[in-house]
Amino acid sequence: MNFRKHRSEDPEINLIPFIDVLLVVLIFLMLSTTYSKFTELQVNLPTAEADKPRDRPAAIVVAVAGDGRYAVNSKALAGRSVEILTAELSAAAQALKDPVVIVSADATAAHQAVINVLDAARRAGLARLTFAAQTGDGGPR
Repeated sequence: MNFRKHRSEDPEINLIPFIDVLLVVLIFLMLSTTYSKFTELQVNLPTAEADKPRDRPAAIVVAVAGDGRYAVNSKALAGRSVEILTAELSAAAQALKDPVVIVSADATAAHQAVINVLDAARRAGLARLTFAAQTGDGGPR
């Protein structure tokens, strides 16, 4: 009787043939793949040839200062609440037909101050909104 414990030998996995096969597949894919088809994509972009609008649409300009103060059509508001801004936007929109609200915010204005303008315009029933921007030369756009 053999009472010695049999050592079970762990099978050894040889990775060298696996790596060789992967390298051959990688070289084959690199040589057979062409990427020039994707760089030769021709795109025809549309051009705009519209006339400039003859009349400006009715606009309500809301200026937002860096410290959170508001001005509607160059008239400074007494408070900073959404209710005061909503009342002023409603009053300014009474005389105009389908006005556009132009939000002109200072670069240092808080994000919440601009969101308050959008909320006030929604409460006043003004659905057409746009933001004022500057061109690269510093002029308004």
